[in-house]
Amino acid sequence: MSTATHPVEPFVHPALFYADTDQYLAGTVSFIRAGLAAGEPVAVAVPGENLALIQDALGADGDSVRFLDMRDAGRNPGRIIPGVLRAFADQQAPGRRVRIIGEPIWAGRSPDEYPACAQHEALINAAFQGREVTILCPYDTSRLDERVLADAHATHPVVIPAGSAAEVVSAAYDPDGVVDRYNLPLPPAPAPGPEVFGTAFAEDSLSAVRRLATDHGARLGLTGTALENLALITAELTTNSVVHGGGAGTLTVWPQDGYVLCEVRDKGRLADPLAGRRPPAREQRGGRGLLLVNLLSDLVRVHTGPEGTTIRSYLGR
Repeated sequence: MSTATHPVEPFVHPALFYADTDQYLAGTVSFIRAGLAAGEPVAVAVPGENLALIQDALGADGDSVRFLDMRDAGRNPGRIIPGVLRAFADQQAPGRRVRIIGEPIWAGRSPDEYPACAQHEALINAAFQGREVTILCPYDTSRLDERVLADAHATHPVVIPAGSAAEVVSAAYDPDGVVDRYNLPLPPAPAPGPEVFGTAFAEDSLSAVRRLATDHGARLGLTGTALENLALITAELTTNSVVHGGGAGTLTVWPQDGYVLCEVRDKGRLADPLAGRRPPAREQRGGRGLLLVNLLSDLVRVHTGPEGTTIRSYLGR
């Protein structure tokens, strides 16, 4: 690695490695104060316990900062680009650099969540290419395993080593490779049974299948908004399969580890890795289905390849 000099590309995406609270605050608070001094809009989206540390350190200077608890706003990594990062950046006046701290990966992220987290960090680079935005991503070297830290070098063009204030170029930078590496086949859905609803569908059976899936979600304990979200997610995923996935697919709904999972498999291929993570233009018609699924779900996992696409949505009970 070598000392970083920012290229013509206006988007800046450093990873901040930290080993303790002092290093965390030294890196994040100085980043925020530099943005405020430059008149830049600043947002901070980190886990709640770290959010409190930053707010205490900033004092009154934090009054002009947008604060978000990433455990809530980013519990589904697929929601972070459209619902947190772009949602803030797109609100700002054109021509102003925007400064954001985003910490999407923390100790305790589940094995199901982590592949989506790694892909999210990789896709930030494409999502903000050409934008006047700086996004700093902290990584806890004392609690995250070596694989996570290695992936951070691959998803960030520059890194700030723990205990340092200097950015260095990452020789391992390979965001497209990370997206491909975590495009993992999902374990097969369970076979239909008392707790598992599974069926094939096509255009003429969409309404019936959606109703049956929602009824099954209610039997599994979903109520209120969560049940409404299941109905919407089922509608969007099955419609996408009919329109874009070869006209048919299979739908499975089942309980797992406190969640209700809704999975759709079809013969289509998802060619755009940012599908569902990019807010559509205001004049665009359609193209919001997978975005809605990401915004409503507690987690979304996707695998796509020549044989077809699987999209699995998790909803907490």
